[in-house]
Amino acid sequence: MYDVVIAGGGHNGLVAAAYLARAGRRVLVLERLDHLGGLAVSARVFPGVDARVSRYSYLVSLLPSKIVRDLGLDLDLRGRRFASYTPAGDGGLLIDNEDPARTATSLRGDAEAWRRFYAMAGRVAERVAPTLLEPLRDRAGLRQAVDDEEAWRDLFERPIGDVVNERFTDDVVRGVVLTDSLIGTFADTSGPALLANRCLLYHVVGDGTGDWNVPVGGMGAVTEPLADAARAAGAELRTGTEVLHVDPSGEVTFREAGGAEHTVSGRWVLVNMPGDTSAEGAQLKVNMVLSRLPRLRDASVRPEEAFAGTFHINESREQLDKAYREAAGGCIPSLPPAEVYCHSLTDPSILGAELRASGAHTLTLFGLHMPARLFRSDPEGSRAGALRATLASFDSVLAEPIEDCLLRGPDGSLCLEVKTPVDLENEVGLPGGHIFHRDLSWPFAESPGERGRWGVETEHPRVLLCGAGARRGGGVSGIPGHNAARAVLDAG
Repeated sequence: MYDVVIAGGGHNGLVAAAYLARAGRRVLVLERLDHLGGLAVSARVFPGVDARVSRYSYLVSLLPSKIVRDLGLDLDLRGRRFASYTPAGDGGLLIDNEDPARTATSLRGDAEAWRRFYAMAGRVAERVAPTLLEPLRDRAGLRQAVDDEEAWRDLFERPIGDVVNERFTDDVVRGVVLTDSLIGTFADTSGPALLANRCLLYHVVGDGTGDWNVPVGGMGAVTEPLADAARAAGAELRTGTEVLHVDPSGEVTFREAGGAEHTVSGRWVLVNMPGDTSAEGAQLKVNMVLSRLPRLRDASVRPEEAFAGTFHINESREQLDKAYREAAGGCIPSLPPAEVYCHSLTDPSILGAELRASGAHTLTLFGLHMPARLFRSDPEGSRAGALRATLASFDSVLAEPIEDCLLRGPDGSLCLEVKTPVDLENEVGLPGGHIFHRDLSWPFAESPGERGRWGVETEHPRVLLCGAGARRGGGVSGIPGHNAARAVLDAG
């Protein structure tokens, strides 16, 4: 018998395995795929092209420094000077982290409102981030930790769309703020459910700073050290083993790649897999390799600046709202909002020497308001339609078509890979293609029974969640893995 069986070898499962094995527990990790890391992996996806693309997850913010220190991880998370660039007509809005005057000029009349809003978000990040690795506080307890009634009202109680409308005057600035409330989340930013608020909170609170950093070497450089730490501590990690059934008694049935079925037992079972079959992802992911960066309409900004941070495409408040209405009505948005960033500008190591010398770059596009429902009836046709509309949207803010900049592989094919929510469901087992496994939850106990617990508990005492579907899950964070391990260790 194992002390702990972990179903799923994504980054959260590896975090839990490392903590538990270091504490002397006998740990088995079972992973269906032929590699560890789940969606936090790097791959050479274009045959004959020496570029390691972060295929699904691509930036790191929520991973706490404490986990990195505790597990002795050798990670290089590199900051980005330029937070974002948003084309607007023949100009644009540039957020330069090292030049406040340039940023203020770009923001025009909203510069002071921007400073105040993100100062408020920064205070919340500093106070909330440490609580994510502690037993759950109730709503009143987290409110006390935030200790800022204006911030609590605007981030936790009022629809973020209404707050942004009041605080900012420029519709493009409003949209830039609101994009962080819509990543992987299909929501009305002024809706009473406050789902967009929860998404925004996780995007601004990361590790107490809210900074989004580039993992040098790609996302695989995050999960490989985690696997190494778990192995070094004595955890047994098996790939090609699909978990078929978890019994509340602790028995886990799995199938090996060859078809043989086996059953193992654990005093605890940690589930690092999605379980909510009603979940619905809402993103289009496009990976590209370019022969060169595209030209911009804005002569005041170099492409190397514009694409080094997050490049916003048709994401004004009005454009975001229109795309949401169209998608909610069952149509691919006519002008899909999206954001793009260039990993290789910050980390050239993901390109082979020849590609680097040629001026090539990777580009990752994340399209918003693309819910799984749009791709159910005709997956192939709707994928092609969504890609056409998204590339046309991209072209509308450039000085030349993006297709003119795409690299071709040795076989002549374009270096372009597209993933819809249905693709993620079919290929990697995410129900509805939801990258957070389910809608994000508030980082506090919402029922009296949750207070003081870790947010990983289930109705079965020996079965815990350790993946993105746990409370305080979502994103590349390791937080649910840490908290599940703590729940086991606290139980003795």
